[in-house]
Amino acid sequence: MAEELSKSRFLTVQEVADLMRVSSMTVYRLIKVGDLPAVRVGRSFRVSDADVDVYLEQHYTRAG
Repeated sequence: MAEELSKSRFLTVQEVADLMRVSSMTVYRLIKVGDLPAVRVGRSFRVSDADVDVYLEQHYTRAG
């Protein structure tokens, strides 16, 4: 597990928000309710890029 985490790229909340095209507050809400796993580093959060991919895959829907 630790080896997997050391190979992961961790993103800031703002980087996740930019990637998902949502506000940073939306990302904080996702973290708070447990939909998006994050680790706390000091006073800020970091999100694994793999966890962002999993979240997007699980919540992907086609319009129409």
